[in-house]
Amino acid sequence: MGLEKEYAIETINLCKKYGNLVAVDNLNLQVEKGTVYGLLGPNGAGKTTTILMLLGLTEPTSGQAIIAGYDSSRNPLQVKSLVGYMPDNVGFYEELTGEENLLYTAELNGLPRSLANKRIAQALERVGLKAAGGRKVSEYSRGMRQRLGIADVLVKDPQIIIMDEPTLGIDPKGIHELLALITSLAKEDGRTILISSHLLHQIQKICDQVGIFVQGKLIASGTLKQLESQLLPSDCLEIELKTSPSDENLLALCRAFPGIRELKWENDLLVLTCDRDLRQDFVPALTANGYCPIHLSLRGTSLDSIYLRYFRKEEA
Repeated sequence: MGLEKEYAIETINLCKKYGNLVAVDNLNLQVEKGTVYGLLGPNGAGKTTTILMLLGLTEPTSGQAIIAGYDSSRNPLQVKSLVGYMPDNVGFYEELTGEENLLYTAELNGLPRSLANKRIAQALERVGLKAAGGRKVSEYSRGMRQRLGIADVLVKDPQIIIMDEPTLGIDPKGIHELLALITSLAKEDGRTILISSHLLHQIQKICDQVGIFVQGKLIASGTLKQLESQLLPSDCLEIELKTSPSDENLLALCRAFPGIRELKWENDLLVLTCDRDLRQDFVPALTANGYCPIHLSLRGTSLDSIYLRYFRKEEA
């Protein structure tokens, strides 16, 4: 029996090396039951290697990958019975229909025909392919194939679903529909979803928590708000300020305010170098002196900044 764990997915000091290359470096990851977790990082960050270790398909060099209390290396069969996996390039038999492909999956998982037919019908309806189930997969669009991939996972009725780049190559409408479907799998069914992706702007919208994974290391993990605070630089911060009015008295006010080290103009923005995030304290001082803040933003720590730093080149 597996031990009861607080987390559906957990890694403890997980490492994977290929010779001198460190693909996954001391990864400590926790995914709570019934949540959507986004493991987000550029291509080559080590996301797929992490998934393969979670599934028990490759041995870690050191550390542990744990699924619902089971060690993935020691108990791969138990893990496979609990997890549904959708790879980045879902493979189906092109000349078989959607229903026939799902039936093949059901037979591989040892489902009786009556139960298989019931689950296949439910899965196709759930993913919006009820009318297309009798068509050959060769006629399916990329978006339809991805939804069939989710149906394929649902036939197994797993507690945990792991998806690798599920939105890759899909048009905006298809992405919106797929993300809504993924959300419902967690919120309505209570399943745990782990999504690996390099498309931060798409995936972050549906995640309860996000981990930023770069060069084999998890550099930050948590809710979007926690993520931004974790990525704050430790030494000093820059705050952009624009007010109405904007005059010499504003400069004097800024210079006298505790925690502001330096200030400079960049076009019409006043950039304040501070030793902490003092926005909440500074707003009352501004308004009390007759200044209306039009723009007050912490520079370099938003998810947009993360996107520009790590993801934009890969997404392009």
